[in-house]
Amino acid sequence: MTHLPYILASYGLAGSLAVILSVGAALRLKRDRLKLASLEAARGRAQSATQGGQRA
Repeated sequence: MTHLPYILASYGLAGSLAVILSVGAALRLKRDRLKLASLEAARGRAQSATQGGQRA
């Protein structure tokens, strides 16, 4: 009897887990980059308003 089905199943599970974690990380990165961009844009607007529209 061969153990090939068990070996393939373990590799399949490991590969699936890697894909799931990678996709989750990519989605979190995209979401957080959008949040950062909106925060930086808001900060830039606040700084220009406090400086009278002039940047140093």
